[in-house]
Amino acid sequence: MQRAFAFVLIVTVGGPVAAQEGAAALSETTTPDISGVVAGGTKVELVARGLRGTESAIGAPDGTLLFTEQDVNRVSRIDQSGGVRPYLSNTNGAMGLAFDRFGRLIAAQTTNPQIAVLWPTRDVLADSFEGHAFLRPDDLAVDRLGGIYFSDPGPPPQPGGPPPARAPTVFYVRSESDIVAVAEGIERPTGVLLSLDEQVLYVADALGDAVLAFDVRPDGTLTNRRVFARLEGVVKTETGVRSGADGLAVDAEGRLYVATLAGVQVFSPQGRHLGTIPVGAAEGPQSLAFGGPDRRTLYIVGRGGAWRVAMLTEGPTDRAK
Repeated sequence: MQRAFAFVLIVTVGGPVAAQEGAAALSETTTPDISGVVAGGTKVELVARGLRGTESAIGAPDGTLLFTEQDVNRVSRIDQSGGVRPYLSNTNGAMGLAFDRFGRLIAAQTTNPQIAVLWPTRDVLADSFEGHAFLRPDDLAVDRLGGIYFSDPGPPPQPGGPPPARAPTVFYVRSESDIVAVAEGIERPTGVLLSLDEQVLYVADALGDAVLAFDVRPDGTLTNRRVFARLEGVVKTETGVRSGADGLAVDAEGRLYVATLAGVQVFSPQGRHLGTIPVGAAEGPQSLAFGGPDRRTLYIVGRGGAWRVAMLTEGPTDRAK
């Protein structure tokens, strides 16, 4: 069933974001032909560089794109002309973003680890589980009932550093007093996303070689863990593998898009690899989302840059991502 997607107005808090010439080398590329997805030779256009801690792209109802700049504690916006401006400040290290059914902007916050409303109010929705603080929430997805799935992988692992206080976990928030752990045993869960019918939750594993899928029960808990798709371009390390799998997006046909070290990998609804959109960043992109007035622009952010691609397909029209 289609749902109305409420318009959200947020006042900007400053002028244009200045490009920084000293930023890491970023470039433009062109796409391969991916049938029904993108025409071969389409430019992956670099629209901004010198951004700070780019994460969590999400399409806004007016066709613009929101994303977090965690290093400078703000949410920024790319308008339809490609201009970048600050959007919200003092975001408590917001990383993941999502809109709920009421049009509220929800964030996974990292400075004080919690899940909170960023706009139109500043309300904490969850900050602990069974008396223990969250580690470092990363990404989140809100279902039609208002429940919130979020990944909590903890800080990036450091060689020789202390182990995390708790194993990385995916949680589901039913209400402030009802939080459940729904997936464990994933080395570094990052991006989380619901399928179009919300019957499946996808979870990216940055330190694995696959995107996982879980069936969603009526109470929001998960079952039937399985590999949805094997990722390409995985790097072998001394301790295992690294895919860099991070942000996820889905189009109106149910295809899944995954930001990885190799670029944006595109999979059919059955998990078949359809192609990879190269992105001009040495370590690959970090997040992506459909935007634009017709939702036929794929925006990609990461490594201090932002890109956009004109697509043949479109993003979902009844939800932000």
